[in-house]
Amino acid sequence: MEFINQYHQIAAVLIARIFLGFLFLFQGYDAVFNIKVKNVIATFQVNFENKPIPKFFIVAASWFTSYTELIGGILLIAGLFEYFALYLLGLNLIIAAIGFGINTPMWDTRYVLPRLLLILFLLVVPQEWNVLSLDHLIFKP
Repeated sequence: MEFINQYHQIAAVLIARIFLGFLFLFQGYDAVFNIKVKNVIATFQVNFENKPIPKFFIVAASWFTSYTELIGGILLIAGLFEYFALYLLGLNLIIAAIGFGINTPMWDTRYVLPRLLLILFLLVVPQEWNVLSLDHLIFKP
């Protein structure tokens, strides 16, 4: 039992990282390959047509969030360039929160909040807990 107890933190980080990676991967995959980014842009343009948001910001945010979710999810699952992926995915959530806040000031955070909490958890855990990743194998501290 002693052997198993010493690995709880490592397991927690691995599970959180892979779970978060799949959440973002599926969302990004859907936006890029199923819905298509042009349709994501069209949807947001309809939502913001009465708001003073320049079309450039809507287009840039749609491209950024769609591909950040897809690529960031893959990187988290692999455990490669994790901090870079977490920073970009955190920025992605900030952009999403701004967009949802402008569109509907009292928006439902049930999809965003769990992702935010997992990002924050992965950013604050000690690096020595994250040993089951490509980052640890390639860039050993």
